[in-house]
Amino acid sequence: MSTDPTPAAAPTPKGLLLKADPIAAIFQDEVKTTLASRGSSSLRPRLVGILSTSSEPSKMYAEFTRKQCEALGVDFVLKKTGAALEGGKGFAEGEGVEEAIMEANEDPSVDGIMVYFPIFGPRQDQYLQQLVSPYKDVEGLHVKFHFNLYHNIRFISPESLAAPSSSSGSTTTENDQPPPGTVKSIIPCTPLAIVKCLEHVGVYNKILPYGDRAYGKTVCVVNRSEVVGRPLAALLANDGARVFSVDIDSIQEYTKRPSSTETPSRKYYPSHVVRPTNNLTLEDCLVLSDVVISAVPKDDYKIKTAWLKDGCVCVNVAAEKNFEKDVREKASLYIPAVGKVTILMLLRNLLRLQQYRNLA
Repeated sequence: MSTDPTPAAAPTPKGLLLKADPIAAIFQDEVKTTLASRGSSSLRPRLVGILSTSSEPSKMYAEFTRKQCEALGVDFVLKKTGAALEGGKGFAEGEGVEEAIMEANEDPSVDGIMVYFPIFGPRQDQYLQQLVSPYKDVEGLHVKFHFNLYHNIRFISPESLAAPSSSSGSTTTENDQPPPGTVKSIIPCTPLAIVKCLEHVGVYNKILPYGDRAYGKTVCVVNRSEVVGRPLAALLANDGARVFSVDIDSIQEYTKRPSSTETPSRKYYPSHVVRPTNNLTLEDCLVLSDVVISAVPKDDYKIKTAWLKDGCVCVNVAAEKNFEKDVREKASLYIPAVGKVTILMLLRNLLRLQQYRNLA
């Protein structure tokens, strides 16, 4: 009779931890190639960063921007506004920021402007975002770019950035190349960085037609901010995904395709539609989702690993970690941060805006 002990159970396989560095490297090379193709006679693009807060994350982001610009040959100027209060009793958050934005708008040597938010809070910060000229808005936060994104207008004429927003524009082509006389619309850099990460890991199906490559995927986006969550949900839905947009007080479903009972003869809507989902909980959404993206700016917010679908892809966008430590017990792939890709999207936007101003 065998006395061998019972073999130990095989350890549970863990999903892959993928840092942003290899994805960022691809776009770093792209930025270098674009700069080199413009020749030595072309003026170096100039980016102005406006820092008007005492927030340590904002200071760190400004320093990271400076290092990336220096490494790639982009001229970066950091303008600090605000002031320490008398007696060391605090900092005048936001003082002088409006004037700094207007000055950079009017300076012909400036190609791009970024403001380190948050400063005053969502409502007043939104006003400052609209104050930045569309021709210099490297973060893609101006209403013109959000309008194009929400209406799935992918290609525009450079001159349209000086005109009121319009629903006219090129929404679809056979590939991602702008039709003659048009250029790509600017997309908010953090949502775009997330999409590029998803493309890199194969969530997007390159065999499918351009503009429909996320078809068949269900995505849950947690936090419906106007900077990340809502534009990201729209981007993914416009590419064919079914998206659950989860916020503190509601869950919405974004989809480009009609149900079988609605216009069955039409393949899909040109842009996404939004429906309330009053009968779903976060747990219901997570168990259905192939991809989970979270951008909640709270250190104590954690998505329960037990609620995740086996084999899903998880992406953490917030500075805080929104997933539990054992997330890779369920997720096939976990991306803990996208900041390094975001800054490269910002610099791609800078190069494009410099070109658009010249064309216009």
